[in-house]
Amino acid sequence: MMNESPRPIISHFTNFFDYCDVVKGLSSKSVENYGRFLIPFKNWLIKEKLENLKPHELTSEHIYQYRLYLSRQLSAKDGKNLKKSTQNYYLIALRSLLIYFTKNDILSLPADKISLAKDEKVKKVKFLNLDQLEKLLLSPATDTMSGLRDRAILEVLFSTGLRVGELASLNRDQINLPYIKKNAIKELELPITGKGGYIRTVYFSQRAISALDKYITNRADLDKALFVNFKKDNGQDTKRLTIRSIERIIKKYVWLAGLPVDTTPHTLRHSFATDLLEQGVDLRTIQEFLGHRNIVTTQIYTHVTNKHLKDVHMSFHSGKKLKSKNNEK
Repeated sequence: MMNESPRPIISHFTNFFDYCDVVKGLSSKSVENYGRFLIPFKNWLIKEKLENLKPHELTSEHIYQYRLYLSRQLSAKDGKNLKKSTQNYYLIALRSLLIYFTKNDILSLPADKISLAKDEKVKKVKFLNLDQLEKLLLSPATDTMSGLRDRAILEVLFSTGLRVGELASLNRDQINLPYIKKNAIKELELPITGKGGYIRTVYFSQRAISALDKYITNRADLDKALFVNFKKDNGQDTKRLTIRSIERIIKKYVWLAGLPVDTTPHTLRHSFATDLLEQGVDLRTIQEFLGHRNIVTTQIYTHVTNKHLKDVHMSFHSGKKLKSKNNEK
């Protein structure tokens, strides 16, 4: 049975964040984003003198007025009206808050009363073709430790589809090279804990293993991190590369390889998924490889392969072999 909360909506925010952390198992960054995306709603409530509005008092009219408020807000980046996609982030956060109320038997407006704005732009997935990938993967000069490391980073990103944060958190003891060599193993698989504590298995190709072998074998330090910087001691306990450092490394080789300047570590993740799709791997399997909880997230790749599927159909479908009635004698 739903209960009317005596407390204003704003006062539930802290408990909602705890729920996202403990019950939903979201990462600290995701919880932080929810907090950031609820700020406009809090500001709107205060502006409209509704800071004492309780969950059961929230109406569809309130939601409509809030949406008008969002549509008239200006972006701090370019001074233009907020993009539909940005407005949707704020609406999704509010919808999640209403779902929290329902889960905790707090009477409130149903979450499905909040529909998302239709984004006039279709999200495009940026990826590299095989020729571009080869240029990028071979761009580091492997006569230095930094070059060996960078080659390994690039090979691992494309082979596994890892997020850059997942790559940065890898430790050296996860790569058991002596065992791999002794047993002549050509592939390596590792369990990875991704967003929201979701565990999946990632796979390293022979190329990635070879690059890691050359890199790790030449390491003289004892740092537990798999990927470290080789600059002077910074006085910290570890020289583990940060996410930002890895992004800068990728940018360096993107420039050297003459590839599109907007190529990022995530572009390699997109390239990994697109390559598998073009080889005929189904979306459900791609979902598992990428660690997406929801298949909807993986469906951003479907339009990438539409032309490929059309070409396959035109080349292999037997319909063109059938005789039409007009040709029958």
